Amino acid sequence: MRRAQVCALLAGIWLGLSPAYSQPSGMGQPHVPRPDLAGLDYDLRARQIAPRTWVIEGAVDDFSRKNGCNIINTAFIATGEGVVVINTGPSRLYGEQQRRLIGQTTSEPVVQVLNLNLHPDYFFGNQAWADRPVQALAGSIAGMQAEGAAYADNLYRLCGDWMKGTASTPASVPVAPGTRNLGQHRLELLRLEGHTADDLVLLDHSTGVVFAGGLVFADRVPTTPHADFAPWQASLDRLDSLMASGRFRLVVPSHGPVHEGRVGIAQTRDWLTWLTGHMSTEAEAGRDLSELLAQPAPTRFSRWAAQPVELHRTLTQWYPRYEQRALGGR
Repeated sequence: MRRAQVCALLAGIWLGLSPAYSQPSGMGQPHVPRPDLAGLDYDLRARQIAPRTWVIEGAVDDFSRKNGCNIINTAFIATGEGVVVINTGPSRLYGEQQRRLIGQTTSEPVVQVLNLNLHPDYFFGNQAWADRPVQALAGSIAGMQAEGAAYADNLYRLCGDWMKGTASTPASVPVAPGTRNLGQHRLELLRLEGHTADDLVLLDHSTGVVFAGGLVFADRVPTTPHADFAPWQASLDRLDSLMASGRFRLVVPSHGPVHEGRVGIAQTRDWLTWLTGHMSTEAEAGRDLSELLAQPAPTRFSRWAAQPVELHRTLTQWYPRYEQRALGGR
């Protein structure tokens, strides 16, 4: 594979057509944003998914100027004692439009903004929330600080004018796992890992909604730039156990449709199991990267968003390590 091809694959490492999920009664239909590039309008809509709980859906897609590089679900909860915002999107403009939308939806003040991990579309809207406490796990904050400039370079190249005036603005306040009552909601913050080294999950015990961040993908190939596959599977087991015990029923992934039940957990687990087994088997057989890149994913994954580009990014990043292992290296 030529060097230019490899660089192109790695440059977009963050980065879905998604069949519609049946929606729980009363939730309404998902909103598919239709951004206006001329007006730099993200076409954000707040869809209520539970009492006092709204999601702002992004495209189930890959980063592109056409979708405004908005491929993330953000959300907010009006607790009765202030609003909790979950993720702030890929740019300053997104954060400003998100903030305006929240103000149009509820009269409660925003009291907390959470970034669920270190990836840029989770925190590049933080500029719009500079007067509010923006929180993340300590490891995520360190990662934002270390990698923010590189993220900005990449997103300016990919997204163009949508990034106007955006500067990497990491969360400033470390948050600790734990449970607290805020207004009418009992909120639990969980520190898990695997998609990144620090994956923050917000579980609302009052509504049965979990904001799973990047640990759960639905109808989209998972991104893996900071992955650790075994802990990721363990985190999925933890989420599955919490669901089985009745702690939540509705899953808000950062990428993919909001859904009830285990479908996103099961899809993500299936992908990770296949992916790691595939790389191990092919490395043991002595196949090189170009041969893997020429192979399609199994049919059950073929309709997922960001296929095959996300698979190619993952293979380009991770397969050399499996080759080294097969050759007896560390």
